[in-house]
Amino acid sequence: MQRIKRVIHPKQKVLIHQDPKVLGGKPVIAGTRLSVEFILELLAAGMTSAAIVREYGVSEEAVFAAVNFAVQQLKREDAFVRQPA
Repeated sequence: MQRIKRVIHPKQKVLIHQDPKVLGGKPVIAGTRLSVEFILELLAAGMTSAAIVREYGVSEEAVFAAVNFAVQQLKREDAFVRQPA
């Protein structure tokens, strides 16, 4: 059985969804094929959350949920810069 992961907003609304059958299991904004990675790339390129909402028809809440999802994933990473010996 394949595992489907959902990130629930405090209001119990599914905003970020992961399903092995959608984009190979990448986290996406629920009900779309817009990956968290894509949203971050748009923001990094200088697109505003308002422009993403307007261009892609998602809620601003979903855009911020994508950013929050990425933050939570990075908090779990063991990424430390090691000092040269």
